[in-house]
Amino acid sequence: MAVTDETRKQLIEYIMLQVYDDQYIDRVEEKKILEIAIKKGMSIEEGLSIIHQIAMEKGLVVEREAESRAKELLEQFARNDGVVDKKEFEDVLGIFKTACKGKVPEPELKRRLKKMVLDNGWKVKEGGLFGTKWFSAIN
Repeated sequence: MAVTDETRKQLIEYIMLQVYDDQYIDRVEEKKILEIAIKKGMSIEEGLSIIHQIAMEKGLVVEREAESRAKELLEQFARNDGVVDKKEFEDVLGIFKTACKGKVPEPELKRRLKKMVLDNGWKVKEGGLFGTKWFSAIN
């Protein structure tokens, strides 16, 4: 089913309302937007496409996309030498923080990255002769 210009315009206005105060689409807001899209007769793919297009045009942050990019980087570091070290973790944290435009506090970003590492079974390098338990300290 083709999306009419009026339906598309209404969804875009709803998206802009959701991001009015923070320019950030978190998972809850994204789900609400997709629910509205479905009620208007769109598919999930069409709704996601419009969200992505508007985010690109307006410079909005889509939480799911920022997390996906961070996960890809962690995965690449983990594949590189079998472990994610502190510098690599902090590099991803910096990129993740920039992608979120400061809308998510750093301790929360660290927790999310730690969860990604643990959920995927990637190894982390910490400790050593003068090292710290930097990863274990994230809670």
